[in-house]
Amino acid sequence: MSDNKTITVTSPLLPSLEEFTGYLKDIWESKWITNNGQFHKQLEKELAEYLKVPYVSLFTNGTLPLLTALQALRITGEVITTPYSFVATTHCIWWSGCKPVFVDIDPNTGNLDPDKIEAAITPKTTAIMPVHVYGKPCDTKRIQEIADKYGLKVIYDAAHAFGVEVNGESILNAGDMSTLSFHATKVYNTLEGGALVMHDEVTKKRIDYLKNFGFAGETEVIAPGINSKVDEVRAAYGILNLRQVDASIEARHQVAIKYREALRGIDGITFMEDMPGVKHNYSYFPIFIDAEKYGMTRDELYFKMKEQNVLGRRYFYPLISTFSTYRGLDSAKPENLPNAHKMADSVICLPMHHEISEEDMERILNTIHKK
Repeated sequence: MSDNKTITVTSPLLPSLEEFTGYLKDIWESKWITNNGQFHKQLEKELAEYLKVPYVSLFTNGTLPLLTALQALRITGEVITTPYSFVATTHCIWWSGCKPVFVDIDPNTGNLDPDKIEAAITPKTTAIMPVHVYGKPCDTKRIQEIADKYGLKVIYDAAHAFGVEVNGESILNAGDMSTLSFHATKVYNTLEGGALVMHDEVTKKRIDYLKNFGFAGETEVIAPGINSKVDEVRAAYGILNLRQVDASIEARHQVAIKYREALRGIDGITFMEDMPGVKHNYSYFPIFIDAEKYGMTRDELYFKMKEQNVLGRRYFYPLISTFSTYRGLDSAKPENLPNAHKMADSVICLPMHHEISEEDMERILNTIHKK
């Protein structure tokens, strides 16, 4: 391996050029490029079966399902959410004219802490938007109990949680809706894309109307919708990718095992273990740096890695609550979010993909070992 080779996060296993070209030929000959074509319908059906969910609606990216879920459920007022996520989670609440209310996270999982939710509920609260951080399942039972008690809707940002199950049940079935991201960096991708998971056919139809400008027919518009449809090219790519996603997840699993074996026992470095009863997808491998014990701050290690062309990610840093749009909110005060701040200030996600070689692993780990 040359010294200047960059190790970074890459996309999962890719469809063969021959297979994809065959699908492109079919699309070209059909002259049906977008608007609910045959591959779009096929992918929705196959995803629902694979994910063990009743209904899936495809979207052109992973942000629009969040916006559409908020619209479909007619969410107003305040939405309780986490500061420890990608900015799209909170931006969608803001764009919907709602007020995000930040609640601190569980220090072990990085997920919204159910013990902190009730104290944040006010008469204006209408929904909770938790995130399955790094694909680790939230405590969906506790969150649903709170939602039922106060009459709140629950929308899960499951961007990281493709295929994740708890005791054989898809976590995408939790809450009122769950959203997915199919961005190229995810375990499963359609190059760029996303999906919304819902429980019944009536809701599925409403979602499909909303993502097509609100059209319910040629001349009937039932609601102010948006354009977030998926074209046939990306749907075809997604069909091919679905056939190899299990192999990609297993390859990532083996990388996670090797990381844990090599990092276990290093003073000042901790990481997340697999959760009992959970089928993980190994979408990310975060480590957490205790500077006092490790002898180097998180940022010092991060930039050292960059110098060696090993591109980790400080994911999620900074916290959403520290950005200018949100830091004026009462719920964004640092003293309200100690666990989130600690995790954001200590995390580095190591390169995680199916093609990391033994040589790659050695260089990544040597960078961490050599202080």
